[in-house]
Amino acid sequence: MEPFRIKKAVFVTSVGQKGDYPEKRPAEIALVGRSNVGKSSLINCLTGNGKLARISAAPGKTRLVNYYLINDSFYLVDLPGYGFAQRSKGERESWGQLMESYLTSGRVDHLLLLLDIRHEPTGEDRQMMAFLLYHSIPFTVVATKADKIAKSKRQSAANRNAKLAGAPPWGLPFSSEMGEGREALLARLGSIVGEKLPASQENEAEPLTEA
Repeated sequence: MEPFRIKKAVFVTSVGQKGDYPEKRPAEIALVGRSNVGKSSLINCLTGNGKLARISAAPGKTRLVNYYLINDSFYLVDLPGYGFAQRSKGERESWGQLMESYLTSGRVDHLLLLLDIRHEPTGEDRQMMAFLLYHSIPFTVVATKADKIAKSKRQSAANRNAKLAGAPPWGLPFSSEMGEGREALLARLGSIVGEKLPASQENEAEPLTEA
C-alpha cells in the first residue's frame, strides 16, 4: 500500500460560538493543546505549506475553531489553545463553552492532543484528557518541540508525559522544525481516514512539498 500523502490543503472557515460548522465530511480530525504548544506549526509541517496556518508569537491568538480541508476529502480542525493566563474570566468561560460545544457535537472522529515534550502536563492537560476519556473520543498524544531535548530522551519523555496526562504511556515525538515524527503522524492520519473514506479516495496524492 502506498504511504498516505497530503496533496492539497486549504483553509475553509473559522467557527465561533454559534457553531456554524461547514458541511460534514467523512472524517474530521482535531488538534488541541495549550497555547503556544505548536498546533499551527504542526499543521504547516504536515501539509508542507508553511503559510497555511498562521503562527503568532503571542500565545492565545487562536480563538475560533479553524477548519482546513485536506485532499478534498477530510478536515483537520485547529482548536483554540487553553491555559493562556492573560485572558479575562469572560474569555476563558467563552472558550470553555466553544470547546465543549465542538467536542460534544459528534463531529470529531479523532483528536490529536499536543503536549510540550519539555514540560510535565498541566492540570488543564489532564482535564482535557479526562474529558476525552469520559466522552470516549479517540485520541493520539503528540509530544511537540522534540528537537528541544536530546534525541535519546525523546521517546521516553513523550511516553512519560502521556502517562502523566492520564493516557496510556505512549506519545509520538514530533518536531515541526526538523520534521521528526512527520511520516509517523501522516501514517496515523492515513489509518484514521482510511477507516472513514471509500477505498477509491484513500492514499491519493503526493505532499505539497517535503518538509
